[in-house]
Amino acid sequence: MKVYRFLLPYLPYTKRCKEFPKSHKKKELSTEFLYLLFSYIPKEEEALLNLYCTKIQINSDIGFSMKNELRNKYFSRPRQNRYLIATLNDKKRAKRLYNANIRLAQSIHPILTQFEVVLRNSLNIQLSSYFIDNDWIINQKNGFMKNPSLAHSRYFIKNSIIKTERKLNRRGIPVTSGKIISDQTFGFWIALFLSHHYALIGGQPIQIFAHKPTSEDRASIYSKLDDVRKFRNRVNHCEPLCFNDNKIDCSEILEIRSKLYDLISWIEPELIPFFENIDSVQNKVDNTLRI
Repeated sequence: MKVYRFLLPYLPYTKRCKEFPKSHKKKELSTEFLYLLFSYIPKEEEALLNLYCTKIQINSDIGFSMKNELRNKYFSRPRQNRYLIATLNDKKRAKRLYNANIRLAQSIHPILTQFEVVLRNSLNIQLSSYFIDNDWIINQKNGFMKNPSLAHSRYFIKNSIIKTERKLNRRGIPVTSGKIISDQTFGFWIALFLSHHYALIGGQPIQIFAHKPTSEDRASIYSKLDDVRKFRNRVNHCEPLCFNDNKIDCSEILEIRSKLYDLISWIEPELIPFFENIDSVQNKVDNTLRI
């Protein structure tokens, strides 16, 4: 059984001196020593990741069988089959690709969520100014949100707010504009760019994109926002992000990332460094394509 020496710092010095073989060339360790070493490894994520990256090989047919049994039971064969097809039925590569897909989702999640915060706060500021009312999201239930022209949309915006108010009341939480704003979905905010809402609020939503190119209009902005929304839902539902048909391909996540940066820069270019600092998409894409 082999173990790499960078794990040794996790072992207290006295134990290391007593138990580790004196020869620096010798890498063969007893099972007992390996268990001892593992017992001193902290449980922080970094340590676990380091452990995962080692080339320790433990032959255990029972353990391997159990892992596959659990994998098939809880992650379903149809979900795994696409990864097997993409890796030409190489089970090890398929598992690596499945894990890489999870890391792709992790990598884009921060910029998706922070963009949503920027979008909703920008729209709230714009509409608060337009209605000269910081509580517009509550008071406009009796304003534009009940316009008869919205009957075909089943008064989606108004009913979304009423639903939040009822939820807050059930929980005994005071109903405030801030609580209602933070509870609305991404779909709620981009619905303001749909023509039937957009016209009723004087085309105000597009005003938040003060730095957009002149070629961009309500329809093109909505299209980009809706693409982001659909991709966000795929991320949240653990869907594959690394395929084009049955081939390993990360072009879609890169395209969404590009649209996000366009939208952010059109709202406020000075926000870009913040987003770049929390963005690890390209790194995870590179790792995925190496599988």
